[in-house]
Amino acid sequence: MTEQGQLSPQLGEIIVVKIGGAILGTRDSTVEDIVELHRRSFWPVVIHGGGLLISEWLTRHNVPTRFERGLRVTDEESLRVVVAVLAGLVNKQIVAAIQAAGEPAVGLSGADGGMFHCRLAGENLGFVGDIVSVDPGPLARVLLAGVIPVLAPIGVLWEDDRPTAQLLNINADTAAGVIASVLGARWLAFLTDVPGVKSASGEVIPHLTAEEAAGLIADETIQGGMIPKVEACLTAAETGTQSVVLGTDQPGALLTVVAGKPAGTIVGGGT
Repeated sequence: MTEQGQLSPQLGEIIVVKIGGAILGTRDSTVEDIVELHRRSFWPVVIHGGGLLISEWLTRHNVPTRFERGLRVTDEESLRVVVAVLAGLVNKQIVAAIQAAGEPAVGLSGADGGMFHCRLAGENLGFVGDIVSVDPGPLARVLLAGVIPVLAPIGVLWEDDRPTAQLLNINADTAAGVIASVLGARWLAFLTDVPGVKSASGEVIPHLTAEEAAGLIADETIQGGMIPKVEACLTAAETGTQSVVLGTDQPGALLTVVAGKPAGTIVGGGT
């Protein structure tokens, strides 16, 4: 396995971009920003969700769905839909959009090349996985080929240090933080349908330290789907990655951030 920090020195500045399911299909500059960053010699790695579309397809197929601790309980029947939507429809839509904008892209999942080594997150969650370790070799090879990887959050269950044939549903926010850490990314950006992390009064907080973030989670100012995003930012920040949560309503949001201009909420890094 390729160890953290031991990737090829030929790799340039990596920016991990997590696209939330709520913004898929909306009109914003996300794809254009990713393509422009690639042309500026950054190395974008795209990780995406797709929860809303999964729920829509589960409803179409009359498959019940429920959540525990913000995670979708995934039985055998719903896993088929999760894999089909994430690794299939959503993944290829993003790949096609990037290529239509003028840059090459390839769709992958954490199961491809044995990237995500996972364990079950909990018996009550069904086929939901926690990432134990990552082999970033497949991603590094794609990046070195000059291609933008687009990663679906599907992993493989490992038992007794060996992969099984069991696929698992992975939280995309958590996966983004782990990937950013392992790749030694310069930036981790969560693109959402909200402008950033909000205070109790509803104002966007421009910067959060680890201690401040933990306090806001504890007092439930930070709730729901924002919790794994902030926690992933803190995970990545431990290895020097600058992390940000920002909305896509601002044209050129990603370009603004990498230019060092204020946007969204910086989590765990410098002001």
